[in-house]
Amino acid sequence: MAKARIGVIGAGWWAVQNHLPALLANPDCEVVAVSRLGAAELEHVRRTFGIPQAFEDAQQMLTTVAIDGAVIASPHVLHHDHAVAAIAAGCHVLVEKPLATSAADARDIVARAGAAARDVLVPYGWNFKPWTEQARTMVADGAIGSVEHVMLHMASPLEDLFAGQPMRETAGHMFRPPPSTWADPVRAGGYGWGQLVHALGLLFRIADLQPRSVFALTVPSPTGVDYYDAAALRFTNGATATVSGAATVPKHLGFQLDMRLFGSEGMLLLDVERARLELRRRDGRDVIEPITQQDTEYTCTAPLDVLVDLCLGRPTLNAAPGEVGMRAVEVLDALYRSAASGRAESV
Repeated sequence: MAKARIGVIGAGWWAVQNHLPALLANPDCEVVAVSRLGAAELEHVRRTFGIPQAFEDAQQMLTTVAIDGAVIASPHVLHHDHAVAAIAAGCHVLVEKPLATSAADARDIVARAGAAARDVLVPYGWNFKPWTEQARTMVADGAIGSVEHVMLHMASPLEDLFAGQPMRETAGHMFRPPPSTWADPVRAGGYGWGQLVHALGLLFRIADLQPRSVFALTVPSPTGVDYYDAAALRFTNGATATVSGAATVPKHLGFQLDMRLFGSEGMLLLDVERARLELRRRDGRDVIEPITQQDTEYTCTAPLDVLVDLCLGRPTLNAAPGEVGMRAVEVLDALYRSAASGRAESV
């Protein structure tokens, strides 16, 4: 049986730690090529994972090797260029978050993929959990009525990462997250691009909302990227939202992700930290879904399996398509512009 031929662009910390092992564990795919800068590092990756071909130049890889799908895990500011090149080469693409670092670039990726009949997938791990689909179904079926207000909060134990220091959890890994990606304000570093994008991707999977304007405040880390984000949003349907992010949860604690959707007929409560999914209706017909702390742990293997299925033409659920990633980028693009201008910015 034919296997999906996958190429990886940007074989750095997360690709080596998560994406390559997940792909190699899937019996229906083969990793046929890899690309990253640094000849010695590239050869180390190639040998470690037994990849047939390796390139420092991503475009050379795309024009030399026939591949069905590309994993884009390069630095944030290169996602657009690498995704567009892979789509032009006929690939379905898994593009690490953020999908791009401007709204225009995110829209361009989605438009090009649509024109080429290729799929875009953003690996938001929480989007691929069963409880996310339960929450999405509740909202889509009108269980809370029309969405009128959203409260969205995310916080992470990553103070060191956004301060430009080695991330403690990555000690002993083949590679470590570079400050040039995570802690440089001119290269889309910061909590919004690096973490809050997860919460936004989850929101836009669960609720079909389109952002219209954003007013935001941020607090900088020692390197000048955002440690803390506070934003007020307006959506095109008139609904409002408060969105907040924080990088400084103590290391011995886990992630916080708390989403509350308030509607014309009730509210939906989703709390990753406390493993809670509750529908609370104004008529008292409440639903409490039984999820556990283990259910809410962050994992990111399912998106790689979905990419393989897309490449093989199998029916599959893409819980983080390009449109979801695009809306998250639209919010962040406006958020950073607002923090700089001191006024509300249109999406």
